[in-house]
Amino acid sequence: MEASRKLICRQRQVISFFILLSLSLVGAEPRRYSVVEETEGTSFVTNVAKDLGLGRRELSRRGAKVISKGNKLRLQLDPETGDLVLNEKLDREELCGDTEPCVLRFQVLLENPLEFFQAELQVIDINDHDPVFLDREILLKISESSAPGTTFPLKNAQDADVGQNNIENYIISSNAHFRVLTRKRSDNRKYPELVLEKALDREEEPRLRLTLMVQDGGSPPRSGTVQMHIEVMDTNDNVPEFEQPLYRALVPEDSPIGFLIVRVSATDKDIGANGEISYSLFQVSEEISKTFGVNPMTGEIRLNKQLDFETIQSYEVNMEARDAGSFSGKCTVLVQVMDVNDNAPEISISAFTSPIPENSPETVVAVFSVSDLDSEENGRLVCSIQDDLPFLLKSSLENLYTLVTDRPLDRESRSEYNVSITVTDLGTPRLKTQVNVIILVSDVNDNEPTFVQTSYTLFIRENNSPALHFGSVSATDRDSGTNAQVTYSLLPPQEPHLPISSLVSINADNGHLFSLRSLDYEALRAFEFRVGAVDAGSPALSSEALVRVVVVDDNDNSPFVLYPLQNGSAPCTELVPRAADAGYLVTKVVAVDDDSGQNAWLSYQLLKATEPGLFSVWAHSGEVRTARLLSERDATKHRLVVLVKDNGEPPMSATVTLHVLLVDGFSQPYLPLPEVAPNEAQADSLTVYLVMALASVSALFLFSVLLFVAVRLCRRNRAAPVNSFPVPEGHFPGHVVEVSGTGTLSQNYQYEICLTGDSGNSEFKFLKPILPNFQSRSSGSEIEENSNFRNDFGFSIK
Repeated sequence: MEASRKLICRQRQVISFFILLSLSLVGAEPRRYSVVEETEGTSFVTNVAKDLGLGRRELSRRGAKVISKGNKLRLQLDPETGDLVLNEKLDREELCGDTEPCVLRFQVLLENPLEFFQAELQVIDINDHDPVFLDREILLKISESSAPGTTFPLKNAQDADVGQNNIENYIISSNAHFRVLTRKRSDNRKYPELVLEKALDREEEPRLRLTLMVQDGGSPPRSGTVQMHIEVMDTNDNVPEFEQPLYRALVPEDSPIGFLIVRVSATDKDIGANGEISYSLFQVSEEISKTFGVNPMTGEIRLNKQLDFETIQSYEVNMEARDAGSFSGKCTVLVQVMDVNDNAPEISISAFTSPIPENSPETVVAVFSVSDLDSEENGRLVCSIQDDLPFLLKSSLENLYTLVTDRPLDRESRSEYNVSITVTDLGTPRLKTQVNVIILVSDVNDNEPTFVQTSYTLFIRENNSPALHFGSVSATDRDSGTNAQVTYSLLPPQEPHLPISSLVSINADNGHLFSLRSLDYEALRAFEFRVGAVDAGSPALSSEALVRVVVVDDNDNSPFVLYPLQNGSAPCTELVPRAADAGYLVTKVVAVDDDSGQNAWLSYQLLKATEPGLFSVWAHSGEVRTARLLSERDATKHRLVVLVKDNGEPPMSATVTLHVLLVDGFSQPYLPLPEVAPNEAQADSLTVYLVMALASVSALFLFSVLLFVAVRLCRRNRAAPVNSFPVPEGHFPGHVVEVSGTGTLSQNYQYEICLTGDSGNSEFKFLKPILPNFQSRSSGSEIEENSNFRNDFGFSIK
């Protein structure tokens, strides 16, 4: 209870202080300063510290700043020195237009303690604009009956400068008939008036061309010119006259385009063409000519564009009624713009503090001002915020407010507040503006980063390109600001021999993982490492996660044939008896693939064969078998090309070449080949010549007998190699295999493996059946046939 009483007492003291401060500022006279327009930015205006009677460092300590209408900072205050300088080059014509004097109002705000000072900056005009005529040329029609001394008001020139820098006088070029006088209107604007000094004679000079020059009062003076074309008309002695010299009209600013403002009327006593009157605007500015339009026949003045009370409150429109001759009458139409509530209130925040520490005492969160371009009740404002927030809205001066905390904040219960500042005017209908201010409550670093997953399993295909992004890790931190900024890093591996730093890298900002080099599935199939996440708080908190990387196999290895070897040596030849059944196992192709999965699934197919359809290859086992029964017409020697292909994408393959020899049987496999006498071939040749000689001298009967004998000998020689199959010489080897049963031979035989070792001749050896040796003689033709057999297949038979 005691604490609450003290708080209420303190609040009353603060409110009393602001009330007294507001009362003191209401009667305070604003400080006035001046600066010449077009002065360069950063130019010195005054020393605020000296003007306010403050010390040099007191402005900085009290948080001094300059506030101007619309939050447009045209002045800049240096809190350290107290110097008030221009923030930009000022253009008086842009700021104030025709208004004189040109005064910019601003306030000097001291935040601690809160204090305001009103000030005004007068922008002094310089002569930086030339006077110009709105029309490119002036056309006058003057009756020849005009008496000397007659005056003709001309359209005035425009000058954006004011005061003595505005238009001073008008000068006309030298001529015998006219001079020009400088006149002043009720609004102190000067316009030229042409005075006829000598009577005109249309027959002598029907047209005159003069130059009208205007000068301002600046130093040095500026000038502008316009060409005047004067057309002398015949006599017209009556001037049009308006029903009243001054018309008044009240027009709401929300009137639509085409709205009828007023209708003026003039009469002319002349008749005919000289009595026909046309209405037009006279001596008007560019703004008036764009805003109003006149019907030249009826004199109705209507709106050409939307009015804006906040920009211009009244217009003075000069009207001219001209007859068909040279006479015209003038009148003035005063248009008063009536304000409507068409502008919503504006909020300008000059100071804002966020975030606010959750354990801080009463704090000023924002300082802002409100304004409304409308007038009277339409411009009176009421400011408010929500009721259920721990904030208060205090009014320091008229339309100036501060937003302060009402009680200490607690981030654990609420980390941010959305304060809606609502400003409503008192017009009809009421308009309001709402600005949302997000106020954050700052936090301490009491939460460690947490990974989305405790462990990650990522996949990367082998033969990847270096610097490949293959995955990401992510950690979140419940804290805010720098306490929630997470940095990722690779932790030292538990296995020192695993070079993690050379395999992967991590982006410290977003946790993206990159491969540093190309991986090989056959060398490294999987590895794992740990990733750490550290926040930027003080003290820093951290956590870690396990990442397992699995290398996905790619089909980058071709099948490798283990049997039969294709190493460039003498090829292996398989023996197949001609009596073999269909499906007889000739051999089996054995191959492997270093890849895994479907990339290592191998299939076999017969790519090329000497006789298609005789042999087949089983697709999955690689077994080469006979596809049908063999016949005597099948060739003895066969060459098969087998394709081994994996199931990868794209598939890779290898080929193996097989040599197959068809034999009639395996009888007498180890009989040595008969030795052929060196002169046996020569003897056969002599016998042939002898027979031919005897045949030439013998009778036909003897020739027939010898021919019959020769035919019988040839048949016997052809049968000898088949019945007595030659085998290599040497001892019986111990590494043999027994083959029997269906699909091979009808008898039991033992075979020697058909791969040759490092023998002297390095030649292929057949699988030789083991039978008792016996001698047989062969003729020279048998030796020649065996020699040809070796040349065709790449090996020799001994």
